[in-house]
Parts: sequence; C-alpha cells; structure tokens
Amino acid sequence: MFKEFRKFILRGNVVDLAVAVVIGAAFNSVVQSIVKDFITPLVTGFSSGGKKLEGVYTIHLRSHAFSFAWGDFLNTLISFILIAAVVFFLVVQPLNKLVSHLKPSDEIEKPAERQCPECLSAIPAKATRCKFCTTKSAPSK
Repeated sequence: MFKEFRKFILRGNVVDLAVAVVIGAAFNSVVQSIVKDFITPLVTGFSSGGKKLEGVYTIHLRSHAFSFAWGDFLNTLISFILIAAVVFFLVVQPLNKLVSHLKPSDEIEKPAERQCPECLSAIPAKATRCKFCTTKSAPSK
C-alpha cells in the first residue's frame, strides 16, 4: 500500500497541480494589483462622484487626476517572481531529480537507431537490411 501511495504522490500530475495552485495564487495577486492600482483609478477618474484614490504617482489628463500605486504593484510583481523561483528551485527541480533516480532501469527507452555492422551507418533499430549498403542484419529487440 505504501508503494502505491508513493507512486501516486510522485506522479507528475499531482505535483503539477500543486505547482499550478501556488503559481495561480501568486498570479492572482498580480492581477488583483493591476485592477486595484491601474484599472480602478482610470474608471473612477472618469465617473462623476467616484471616490478619490491615493497613490504613489498622480497624473493629470484632461482635467482628471489618475493615481497609480506603482509601489504596491511592483511589490506584488516581485512577490510573484520570487514565489515562482522558490517553487521551481525548491520543489520542481529536486522532485525531478528524485523521480529520475527512482525510475527503474527497465523503463529506459531503447535507442531508435543502431549501427550497420558492415558500413557503420545509422539504421532504424527494427530494420532487417541496411539502406546504404543493403547488408542483411538481425533487427534489435
């Protein structure tokens, strides 16, 4: 039962899903920051009676003031990049190395080509005759 559980946990789609959830949460923060710090000030700037938003930079355009919170957005963007880097370097790469070490040797793929014994050309592994010198040879198993 433990072997089956280990196989389930180390399957690629379980880890991919966990990574996707973490990256999705970080990306959600970036999107929320874009909406809160850029889109909302533009929308409330054009509407009458919209609440005044305070930001780092204020731009005046056609008698409307738009406040952009650059610091908050950059903080969220840097946070996203750092979370993605931590997940990649501390979760994805070590797990890939672990899975490659646990892979049984019988699952290693056999080469698709082999050498012709006469002319040493590369021929398909299942071929019975060399396409260059036409020498007959037994196919690889």
